[in-house]
Amino acid sequence: MAKEKAEKIDKKAGGYDASSIQVLEGLEPVRKRPGMYIGTTGPDGLHHLITEIFDNSRDEAMGGFANDIEVALLPGNRVRVTDNGRGIPVDTHKQTKVSALETIMTVLHAGGKFGGENTGYKVSGGLHGVGASVVNALSIYMQVLVHKDDGIYMQEYSQGKRKAAVKKIGSTKFHGTIVTFEPDVEIFKEGVKFEWNRIVSHMRQQAYLVRGLRISVIDAREQIPTFGQDNSLFYIRDTGVEAPSYTFYFEGGLVSLIKFTNQLLKPGHKNIFYVEKKVEGVESVEVALQYADDVTSRVMGFANNIHTPEGGTHITGFKTALTRTLNAYAKNNNLAKNGEDTFTGDDVLEGLTAVISVKLREIQFEGQTKAKLGSTGRQSRQGQRAP
Repeated sequence: MAKEKAEKIDKKAGGYDASSIQVLEGLEPVRKRPGMYIGTTGPDGLHHLITEIFDNSRDEAMGGFANDIEVALLPGNRVRVTDNGRGIPVDTHKQTKVSALETIMTVLHAGGKFGGENTGYKVSGGLHGVGASVVNALSIYMQVLVHKDDGIYMQEYSQGKRKAAVKKIGSTKFHGTIVTFEPDVEIFKEGVKFEWNRIVSHMRQQAYLVRGLRISVIDAREQIPTFGQDNSLFYIRDTGVEAPSYTFYFEGGLVSLIKFTNQLLKPGHKNIFYVEKKVEGVESVEVALQYADDVTSRVMGFANNIHTPEGGTHITGFKTALTRTLNAYAKNNNLAKNGEDTFTGDDVLEGLTAVISVKLREIQFEGQTKAKLGSTGRQSRQGQRAP
């Protein structure tokens, strides 16, 4: 009886053998399960595509190889990101036997960040080797132009697959990389229209975090359909196009970001507290804070310049250290009753505007979207030190 029942279950469930196992090759996994790589195929995931490409350019700036990045929205829902960095290598990769450019753009976990200082990246945000290739996989069209060694090299792709081999198309006096992509409507069914204000806000934020970096943002979506497709053009702004645009450049770093955030609030104290230190295992820790006459708090965390809206160990450590420091001050100055802690964690956050930025050589995020820092050791170190 039991045997007959088991046979019925097997027939109902279907067979499960080696033929049931699928092996996805190349960038197929990304298109099959895009949410695993960009979090969602809604607006957040759509804008994450820009972040992934921009982060590679920003990492060049963090390494001291670039100082000018332009993000342009073009007609046809295309985005063009330009940097004046070293330019993606175009010579043949000895493992894949194709151009390094093609390898980076079409192979998961291929990139220049794994070598650390050997590639000039002490710290970086694009560290998983999947950012550019994931954007490529989720784009109906992508083009990369590399200005390197006096030549312009080009390769085009569709849905993660190359259209042709990398080829030299001209000469140049510039150096850097230009990535243009158009999101695939098959993936982003909720729409592929980018939010201008959202992009501007993110780029402004990034400019505060990298001193001396110029970031330009241009909305050229209302221009003629072929605008921005001239392969000899480096920066879109050089065309003199009349379109909404912003250019961000800040020398004040996190202090400037605090001033901008609190500009419509009444500060509780004039001076903005700022400190930067190096500790064991951490390239740098920066903290800037100011209290304002407000009941809410604004605590922003960054890890290798990646915004971590879900927090993580660096934010937890900061909150612990701040609470401990204020309670210690209250006790030492006889402001605490019976020597007990006066402030809770919620108390010290009221009205607080703070930015915590950590730069780590060996960094771990909780997921590819990097919304939360997961590196261990940061929390305990920050918790032991007054901010």
